[in-house]
Amino acid sequence: MPEGRNEARVPRGGTRWRVFAAVMLLPGLALAGVVVLTALFALSDDPLGGGPAEVPCSDVLHFGGAELPDGARVVGVCEAQGFQDVHYSATFRMPRADFREWLDRTFPGAPAPETEFCGAPDVDLCFATDQVGPHPGAGAHSVRMTVWYEGADAVRVYFSAFTL
Repeated sequence: MPEGRNEARVPRGGTRWRVFAAVMLLPGLALAGVVVLTALFALSDDPLGGGPAEVPCSDVLHFGGAELPDGARVVGVCEAQGFQDVHYSATFRMPRADFREWLDRTFPGAPAPETEFCGAPDVDLCFATDQVGPHPGAGAHSVRMTVWYEGADAVRVYFSAFTL
């Protein structure tokens, strides 16, 4: 060592390589985590936990602020689905003569059902409102119904209630 210099020498095999190794290990671990999560997401049937689940039909209608109408019969399975937003759906049949009265009583002040622009040519009525019914279990932001006439005496109603 030249005279006048008072530098401390780092011993051979010092600790600098350990710091470098630790810094390089962090991105490697992060990348491995991303690869594992991507693989789990790709292999899962329902990666976000939002697949349809069977629920009691009363829950579906309550979520939309309604009750199942008198004389109605549920058709199929009632479902809830969601991850961030929640979507409930049910299908039921009821007496055709009682539908408008039930609708007016359940959603007072809501717009009348439409007969045009319902999205499918075989639909007889469609209804949409952001005024959820008065049931205490209501949690939906919006309610939609699609109605098909089944003869002179019955209607089939697809009821959906969801958050936005």
